[in-house]
Amino acid sequence: MLAKIHEQLVYWDYTVWYYLNTQWVNEFLDFVVPFIRNQWTWAPLYLFLLIFMPLNFGRKGWMWLVFFLLCFAIGDYVSASIIKPYFVRLRPCNNPYIQDIVHLLVHCGSGYSFPSSHATNHFALGIFAAYTIKKKWVWYAGILWALSVGYAQIYVGVHFPGDVFVGAILGIIIGLLVGKTYMKVYKGLQTT
Repeated sequence: MLAKIHEQLVYWDYTVWYYLNTQWVNEFLDFVVPFIRNQWTWAPLYLFLLIFMPLNFGRKGWMWLVFFLLCFAIGDYVSASIIKPYFVRLRPCNNPYIQDIVHLLVHCGSGYSFPSSHATNHFALGIFAAYTIKKKWVWYAGILWALSVGYAQIYVGVHFPGDVFVGAILGIIIGLLVGKTYMKVYKGLQTT
């Protein structure tokens, strides 16, 4: 029974990947999508937060930045150092059965695929920001940002949809847990 479910999940994962990575592609997306998944594209956002949060919120802003970075560190460590070595799933671009058809737009990398650390990190950061800032537009922006990075990972050929989906779930859990911890710590500091 479990083997049949696993077989069906892998079939769906490969089928969705096939369409997102090899069929539904065009020159415009080939140009834009690699920028979306590149960490340097988002450097201005991180710099903005580094300046904006402490400048506008003082001690609370500095604390927010520490927890924001903690969120990233936890997400990256759990996905890359704990889960990936356990599952050892090859990236599409390294998979000998399909690597000849992969629409690869970036360096493949030698690391494992499951789960996507990009998806984990961006969902964790987006959810953390939305949960702690509590503005409707931050929820939309955070989720759109994380979804676009996750989609980009599939489009450029370095992840399967299942890698991104599990990375997103993991990131959401981490973002909420770190966000709740931040809120408790901040409220505790206010009462002292």
